[in-house]
Amino acid sequence: MKENELSNLLERYQKLIGLSLDLASTLDLNELLNRIVNAAADICHAEAASILLYDESHKQLYFQAATNMDTSMMRGLIVPVSSSIAGWIVLNHQPVIVNDAQKDPRHFEKIGQITQITTKSLLGVPLITQHRAIGVLEAINRYDGHFTQEDQNILMALGAQAAVAIENTRLFHQSDLISDLVHEIRTPLASLTAATHLLRRVELQEGMRETIIETMEVEIQRLSELTTAFLDFARLESGRMLFNYEMVNIKELLIECIVISSSKIEQRNQTLTYEIDDGVQPIHADYDKIKQVVLNLLSNAINYTPEGGKLLLTAGKTEGDVVIHIKDNGPGIPTESLPHIFERFYRVPGSERLAQGTGLGLSICQSIIETHRGKITVQSQVGRGTTFSVYLPSAA
Repeated sequence: MKENELSNLLERYQKLIGLSLDLASTLDLNELLNRIVNAAADICHAEAASILLYDESHKQLYFQAATNMDTSMMRGLIVPVSSSIAGWIVLNHQPVIVNDAQKDPRHFEKIGQITQITTKSLLGVPLITQHRAIGVLEAINRYDGHFTQEDQNILMALGAQAAVAIENTRLFHQSDLISDLVHEIRTPLASLTAATHLLRRVELQEGMRETIIETMEVEIQRLSELTTAFLDFARLESGRMLFNYEMVNIKELLIECIVISSSKIEQRNQTLTYEIDDGVQPIHADYDKIKQVVLNLLSNAINYTPEGGKLLLTAGKTEGDVVIHIKDNGPGIPTESLPHIFERFYRVPGSERLAQGTGLGLSICQSIIETHRGKITVQSQVGRGTTFSVYLPSAA
């Protein structure tokens, strides 16, 4: 090996050693994945790099991070395990170098169509922990020729570190979430325990018995909603929730949400006014996920607005973003609670008497919107009402 080649190789391994500390310094999964793909592109002298995570229960691979394009377009894109290079890597637990991807029958063409980048050469390694593949790390298009055995060795070393870091991050959030869930389910379980104890009393009057049964039904429903929301949040936090992106007409989506919410609005004798700008650009998004966010925000506005109250939904554009505002004239949120409103399991003190909830809805909304590279904000004044605003990048 020539002296300059040896020097270059030592420099790359020094970078790899430094990356070990860098990857261990964050427990934010998205930040971690971005660091990994940028490091992979750098040390392999590649045009781009990406991470695909493997959902073992559904036998699916999906993109979770990439250096070469808008993450909101790539994240969640499903890659078939049976007919892709990444799928072969996962199933065989082996790295692969492909010098001409266009001639490889395993190459998945759809990625190039979306990214507008032609994959010429490819180096992929499995992310393995506890003898199971959790994903694939790929480097695309080496700048100066084909990928080498040294490139493969270096990317394998990075992949080994990355797999451990990803799994540790997932386990950290999982244990943290579980402790919060256990704390949250104690109250409804205590209510159910007390109710069943009372029902055993033979002297209990029939009217009281019916009241207790109604209480039990409410608490059971609360537990059901809590576990469903918890699973959604856990999938979002661990990067396991799949996103199916398409061109979304915001006006159609909002009208559908209004129609779904209309019966509840009528029951509470409320008035909903909506103003949707005809010039609002389409967005590239997961239709069902954005619909879930809008319905959650509308439901909150309805629940926390008194009977006969007024609601306002508007949608327009601002600085390249589509912005949706949902405003109510409810009691408002105290200033001291505003910084905590998107925290998981947080409930504004005293809000329980107005509406039941899991305390996870807004956290889920925030995660979904941030995955779409947008943001969600809140403005509120006690006695004057609350406005939630969702900003999403337009497809244009």
